[in-house]
Amino acid sequence: MDEICLLGDFLRERREAASPRQVGLPDSGSRRGPGLRREEVAMLAGVSTDFYARLEEGRERHPSGRVLDALARVLDLGPDASRHLYELARRCPIRRGGATETVSPGLITLIGSWPTTPALVCGRFLDVLATNRPGAVLYDGMDYRDNLLRMIFLDPAAQTFYLDWERLARARVAWLHLVAAADLEHPYLAELVGELSLKSEEFRKLWARRDAGDLICTPQGVRHAMVGELDVTGTTYDVGHASGQRLLLLQAEPGSPSEESLTFLSGLDTG
Repeated sequence: MDEICLLGDFLRERREAASPRQVGLPDSGSRRGPGLRREEVAMLAGVSTDFYARLEEGRERHPSGRVLDALARVLDLGPDASRHLYELARRCPIRRGGATETVSPGLITLIGSWPTTPALVCGRFLDVLATNRPGAVLYDGMDYRDNLLRMIFLDPAAQTFYLDWERLARARVAWLHLVAAADLEHPYLAELVGELSLKSEEFRKLWARRDAGDLICTPQGVRHAMVGELDVTGTTYDVGHASGQRLLLLQAEPGSPSEESLTFLSGLDTG
């Protein structure tokens, strides 16, 4: 059983163990199973029923810290159970076309040892396979953190979060065209492009341009809700032992206000 299933199983088990009275709901009417209904958990946590269902089913892999906090509150998780929930969400692998793509334990340990440098490990289609603590804090509040393309095109907060949204959006679509050229029949690629095309007019326009390019070094200024604007640069590196995986580092100029802000954010308690 992989960790996607573990996250979904954990949420389902805790939902079934909770009682309506425990969360202030009337314990009446016919229920198909024990505990709370999915729609009740979703309502109390402030997310859509579809979003919560995707969490339990493993189709949504990286909920935000805000969502995890809300679920821990609704499901009445103690400190240890809350930490376990965060750990399951942080280390979820990505399932693509029936297979599971995972990150080596050594690389997870390496990025975890960087106390103030946000780092993501991405698959070739920009799935987020692993995130360290500074990265999780930086992107906290974003609803789509399982894939960088879904984040920039489907997340309502993206155009406010990224200071140069258009430039970064073009770069990420150009990267997808570059890697797609080698595997146009990949089922996950068709699924991803289909979802983005259906839900985002901006993606449809950029995808039709057929620009192709690498993501080597890209300015990624962001506007964080707690510290304001951050001047950071995203640099990607090939993960040599894992075909298609890239390591993305977000770094600020040493000694700059942005570096100080990253240090501050990295010290926050996210759960």
